[in-house]
Amino acid sequence: MKTKVSAIALLMTLFLTFQTHATTPQIVNNNHFNLQKDLLLLQCDCKTDVDDIHVIAAFATLVASPKYKELNYLPVVGTYGIQKGLYVPPENLMRKAFGTKWVNAHKNPQKALKRVLARTKRTLSAKGDIWIAEAGQSDFTAKLIKAVQKELPKIDTQKRIHIVQHSNWNEKETTPEDLNYVKMNTDYQKIPDGNRKGNGTPGFQLFSQIDWKSSFTDKHQIEIWELSRKVAKKYVGKEGRYNNKSIAKGGFDFSDLAEVCWVLGINDTPDVQTFFKVYAQ
Repeated sequence: MKTKVSAIALLMTLFLTFQTHATTPQIVNNNHFNLQKDLLLLQCDCKTDVDDIHVIAAFATLVASPKYKELNYLPVVGTYGIQKGLYVPPENLMRKAFGTKWVNAHKNPQKALKRVLARTKRTLSAKGDIWIAEAGQSDFTAKLIKAVQKELPKIDTQKRIHIVQHSNWNEKETTPEDLNYVKMNTDYQKIPDGNRKGNGTPGFQLFSQIDWKSSFTDKHQIEIWELSRKVAKKYVGKEGRYNNKSIAKGGFDFSDLAEVCWVLGINDTPDVQTFFKVYAQ
């Protein structure tokens, strides 16, 4: 009788273990971003969702951390694809967050490509890799990859350029041939959606209001977030733009930052509240 009960208990344990692993993604991040050599590009489409306005502020908070003071990065806005809808102007926020150290692909796509290509070539020539957090579509990335292959033909872009994408919608709104080109010519990594918690990446969307200011001691960071929330509130759902319900309710949505966390190996910020507690200092 004891043996029979033990056998049943063992079977139940195995069943529950299988169920847990079947429903909870076991995500392994094998990235190896080199802070001394690599370049991180944050590419935001800013069309037509206002979530990128929060992403910009969250990224500014992250790179202001002493831990990432040596991070080689370049934010790029206007990297949209074929989606319909109006642009969400981020220029004032970008200037407050990054000064002149950012690129505007909406205003002048060709000039933007040249600037990003120059930084990319400099990094690759110095034996560093390129990591692109696609907070939007891959159309701009496809142009960048083609330019790299033309000017640095000896570079193996499949090994040296890493793309991180978390959104099915972003893939759907990319020009199909551009998406296929990027997938075939880079180290393309599709990660779980950053809008949800418990799936292997942070869940950086919050539908309720919180006391976020109390986490900050840096006045400039507070000003960045205040401007970010002001711009997002001004454009959310306006003139046919996407109505981001979390932001419309006074909450937060910087879900695309999950890609940056993936690149840098950040795994201690599972949600919005924790992100502020860890990086708003």
